[in-house]
Amino acid sequence: MSNTEAKALFKEISNLTTEQRNPKSMEIDNLGTGDILKIINDEDKLVPLAVEKELPYIEQAVEIIVKAIKNGGRLLYFGAGTSGRLGVVDASECPPTFGAPYGLIEGFIAGGMQAMFKAQEGAEDYEENGAVDVDKAKVTAKDVVCGIAASRRTPYVIGAVKRAKEIGAATLYITCNPRENFNISEVDVAICPFVGPEVVMGSTRMKSGTAQKLVLNMLTTTTFIRLGKVYENMMIDLQMTNKKLVERSKRIVMTITGVSYEEAADYLKKAEGHVKTALVMIKANVTAEEAKMLLEQADGFVRKAIALKK
Repeated sequence: MSNTEAKALFKEISNLTTEQRNPKSMEIDNLGTGDILKIINDEDKLVPLAVEKELPYIEQAVEIIVKAIKNGGRLLYFGAGTSGRLGVVDASECPPTFGAPYGLIEGFIAGGMQAMFKAQEGAEDYEENGAVDVDKAKVTAKDVVCGIAASRRTPYVIGAVKRAKEIGAATLYITCNPRENFNISEVDVAICPFVGPEVVMGSTRMKSGTAQKLVLNMLTTTTFIRLGKVYENMMIDLQMTNKKLVERSKRIVMTITGVSYEEAADYLKKAEGHVKTALVMIKANVTAEEAKMLLEQADGFVRKAIALKK
């Protein structure tokens, strides 16, 4: 990088809200543990309020994701550092929580999976790296690509989103810099929870990371509720992949239907471990085969499947 380019980057970074000093923590290095924690906690309280202001844009994003998945598309996150790790974590938790097929929601991080555990310096500095990862993911016009970058300027993320737009995919962007700093024409929906300067200048794993995590929780949770993965307020399409989830499945069936522990285990066995099927079997008083047919007719929604039998 030339001296001119370095100075231009320095100026760009210096102007970012996420890189400003927080006046409330200027003396934090001279405080005791309790006072430090109080400042961090007070600043963290601002995060949900910042996210609340973005609810209309989060709603737009969910509608795009739901439509894409119903049409055979995927949701793909692209980020670097903390932002990339949060995307990978959110994607990885969707299959066991909601029974989503692996690959339906995927997270990509600059530097590859090894960057989840150890920073891969420089991997985020080139737009072409993001574009290459989009091509490796075989993104199509059916997919949704969501860039995640607290600063908004991360080259890897920008490159991924640009390439996705060229392909014709829907594009989202999550950043913690103000909306007025965003050229909205760059993406279909920008989500910009403005949390202000971090307690420790530039440490965007703090408030910015928390805001991004809240937004990602909303995007996927609301999407899967809209796709029939929740009954009342219980996850009913979870995968029984470990002992905890096996017991949670039994408890869900017992709570919703009122059957005993032994009965819940028996119904789940007949349903081949599928909680939705077990619920419809009990609530509609049908066999496993009939329950599966009803669920198919109801697009996977348990309430609708039960209503079809009545």
